[in-house]
Amino acid sequence: MVVMRNYNSLSEADLRTLLGQLETEYARWQARGLKLDMSRGKPAPSQLDLSDGLLEAMTDFHAADGTDCRNYGVLAGLPEMRRLFAELLGLDPELIVAAGNSSLNLMYDVISQLMVFGIGGATPWGKAGKLKFLCPVPGYDRHFRITQDFGFELIPVALRSEGPDMDEVEKIVAADPSVKGIWCVPLYANPSGVCYSGETVRRLGAMKCAAPDFRIFWDNAYGVHHLYEPVPLADIFAACAAGGNPNRAFYFFSTSKITYPGAGVAMLAAGPDDFKEILRRLGSAIISYDKMNQLRTIRFLGDAEGVRRLMKKHAEELRPKFEIVAGTLAEELGGAGIGEWTDPKGGYFVSFDTLPGCAKATVALAAGAGVKMTGAGATWPLGVDPEDRNIRIAPTYPTVSELGTAMKLFTLCVKLAAVRKLLAK
Repeated sequence: MVVMRNYNSLSEADLRTLLGQLETEYARWQARGLKLDMSRGKPAPSQLDLSDGLLEAMTDFHAADGTDCRNYGVLAGLPEMRRLFAELLGLDPELIVAAGNSSLNLMYDVISQLMVFGIGGATPWGKAGKLKFLCPVPGYDRHFRITQDFGFELIPVALRSEGPDMDEVEKIVAADPSVKGIWCVPLYANPSGVCYSGETVRRLGAMKCAAPDFRIFWDNAYGVHHLYEPVPLADIFAACAAGGNPNRAFYFFSTSKITYPGAGVAMLAAGPDDFKEILRRLGSAIISYDKMNQLRTIRFLGDAEGVRRLMKKHAEELRPKFEIVAGTLAEELGGAGIGEWTDPKGGYFVSFDTLPGCAKATVALAAGAGVKMTGAGATWPLGVDPEDRNIRIAPTYPTVSELGTAMKLFTLCVKLAAVRKLLAK
C-alpha cells in the first residue's frame, strides 16, 4: 500500500516537481473534451423511471370521499394526500396543506405573507425595520436567495455534526428582535449530510427569542432519502410545544425527489394558530391546488409503506454513486492534507472543503476540463465563502461511469489548486 505524503510537508522543490506532473496530467484531461454536469442535485433518468407508473391514464377522477378532482375546491388538499404525509412524517393531518409541486414556492409564499401581514398579531416583517435571518453554513443556496431577495441580512451560523451551533444560535436570537427566523434542513442537510440530534431539535423549540414572531423554516427535503438504515428525526412540533412555543415552526416537504421533480406534491404544516392564519390567506390567493396531480400521486404511492418501498429502490440507484465519491476521495486525497469531506448516510450531496483559498480555483479547473460543478461559495449567504473552501459535490445525476470519470478529474483539480496555493505562499 502506498502512503500518500502530506502536501503541506513537501519542500518547495518537491512541490514544483509535483506541479509539473499535475499540469501535464491536467492537459491530458483537457484534451479529452469531456462535457459532464454535476452542478445540481437532480435525480438521474434511471431514478425517474421508477415512477413512470404515474403516467398511466386515469379513468376515475374521484377522491376517496367522492370529490371530483377535475373541479374546484378542497383548499387544503385531498384528505388522503394529507394523511399520507402525516403517516410518513409523524404529523397531524389536520395541520397539513397538500399543495402544488414546489415546497420552495411554499417557503417563498410564507415569507411573502409574513412580510405583508405578519403572523400571530406581530408587526408585519416588511414594516419592522431591519430584518435578519440565520443561515446554517454550509447550506442551501436557494433558501438563502429567498431571504436575500426580501432584504434580510443573512447571518451565517456554523453547522456542526449534530446541527447548527446552538450556543451561537441561542445567543443571537435571545439578544436581537430583528432576527426573525432560521433555515433548517434537519435530515441529511444540503450539502453536508448532517442530521440534527434530538438535543438540537429540543433546544430549537425551547430557546428564548427576543422576537415573538421568530419562526423556524423546517425544510425536511430529504426526510425519507436514506442510503442505508433510516436516521430518526425528533419531532420539531413536539419540541416547540414542550418549550412553550407551539407556533414556532413551519414544516416543508415534497415528493419532488420521490417521484418527479417539478411534478410532485409539496406540503406545508404549521402550529395550530399559524396554520389557520396561513390557510385563510391561501384561500384569498387560490381556490384549490392541483387535485388531479395529488390523486394520481396517492394512487401510485399508496401509503407510507409504499413510499418507503420506492425509496429503497432509489437508495439502490444512489448508493453506488456515493460509494464512488467516498472511495475516490479516500484513494486520491487520503493523507494528503489538502481536503476534508463528509460521508453522508442519505440525501443528495457530499460537502468538500479544500485548503483555504482553493475552492474557486478547483471549480474553475474542473470546468476548464469539462466538468461543471456548483459554483464555489454557493453554500454560503450571498455566495461568499469567507475562506473560499467549500464545494458541493452532487453525484446523483451522472451515470456511474461518468461519475467515476468526473471524480478522478475533480481530485486532480483539488491537487493542482492546492499545490499552486502552497507554492504561492
